[in-house]
Amino acid sequence: MQKMIAGELYDPGDADLVAARQKAQRLMAEYNATIYGQSAERRAILGQLLGGGAAATIRPPFYVDYGSNIFLGDGVFLNYGCVFLDICPIRVGAGTQIGPYTQILTADHPRDAETRATGLEFGQPITVGRDVWIGGGALLLPGVTVGDGAVIGAGAVVTRDVADGATMVGSPARPVGR
Repeated sequence: MQKMIAGELYDPGDADLVAARQKAQRLMAEYNATIYGQSAERRAILGQLLGGGAAATIRPPFYVDYGSNIFLGDGVFLNYGCVFLDICPIRVGAGTQIGPYTQILTADHPRDAETRATGLEFGQPITVGRDVWIGGGALLLPGVTVGDGAVIGAGAVVTRDVADGATMVGSPARPVGR
């Protein structure tokens, strides 16, 4: 797990990683079967699933690789169908709101075919600042940082860092005037 979190090449078939993903899948299934609301049951499940942020509002379904590498600040809201592939840490700042079907993906794959054929993978962490709005269907790729107060338009594909307060739209995401 340490190589994976550090962004080094790792084997996703490692027995410990398989067991961790299976635990996350069980907890996701439990969470996704709950009725909407901030019940004690939901918070308990998130407390077991996430690295931090059990008080966040997350509308199911919600999908993760491990969950333990996800850290959500106070008042974070995730709408339906979000996918957080957390082989490296995903940190989301307080007050951030994330639209439905947004994907935050730390997982990556080698660019050269020979290394890719070995089945090894790697990743890069993603950090989203405080009070960010991410529109529905946006996609954040490995290694990006989104600054405080930024806005990511619906369907945007974020391939590079976003400055504080910037508004980004399109694929690849580009800044637009305020």
